[in-house]
Amino acid sequence: MTDEIRSAVAAERRALVDLYASLTPEQWRTASLCAGWHVHEVLAHTTMPYRYSLPRFVLEMARSRGNFNRMSDRRAKADAAALSPAQLVDVLRANIDHPWTPPGGGPLGALSHDVIHGLDVSVPLGRADDTSVERVVMVLGGLSVKSARYFGVDLDGVRLEATDTDWTFGDGTLVQGRARDLLLLTCGRHLPAGTLTGPGAERFGG
Repeated sequence: MTDEIRSAVAAERRALVDLYASLTPEQWRTASLCAGWHVHEVLAHTTMPYRYSLPRFVLEMARSRGNFNRMSDRRAKADAAALSPAQLVDVLRANIDHPWTPPGGGPLGALSHDVIHGLDVSVPLGRADDTSVERVVMVLGGLSVKSARYFGVDLDGVRLEATDTDWTFGDGTLVQGRARDLLLLTCGRHLPAGTLTGPGAERFGG
């Protein structure tokens, strides 16, 4: 299974290289689903593990008083200001097979990182239909009530059901949507009204 996930990570990064390499200057300034970040800043964040050594990461965390979210936001904006889109695309292209995994996350954590941030840009760009449903479902396979709670999402008493593939999670009031939209829901991303259906949809903004 680990080899399968690592292959999926590489495939996702290749797809992201193709997506980013196709963008116009205006599209790089599109607001992403990550609050406060444009597409350019999302790629800066996504490539940070390849550009920062462990000592540099520790230093930046110390400068942010141990707050990872504060550090990520500060560095994404600074790195996007310092590095052009083309430079960041080159970094991603050179690290398609990079073995990085988030602390405690393993290969599935790396896949989650790439797939979720890929959706953060492909959805507002209108390119989400290019996203691999299979890889989204692999990420959803690691979902738990606890992991959703990390993003401020309460899944207690909810049954999630994908409409484009055979995937369900939980028990309770039904919430239906495409797999990618359910993944974004569990990560606390804002979804437009009408994206989700079912009696429990209103609980998450419809």
